[in-house]
Amino acid sequence: MNIQAEKIKLVKMLLNTNNPRIIQSIKQIFKKETSSDFLDDLNSDQIAEIKKASLEIKEGKTTDYETFMNKYR
Repeated sequence: MNIQAEKIKLVKMLLNTNNPRIIQSIKQIFKKETSSDFLDDLNSDQIAEIKKASLEIKEGKTTDYETFMNKYR
């Protein structure tokens, strides 16, 4: 496969489309490929929960797996 020829074909296809969904999909692909941090895909509530959990771990507020599972068996 000639990568340069494929890129030119894709550019031509992009230039010829008026479909905003296709353009948005392509933007999302590039955003995901350039995003190096999974936090970029989370909402603010999810990020807050992760930060809270991280703080609880640092403060030693954890339960080991066996103790946790024994509660629910």
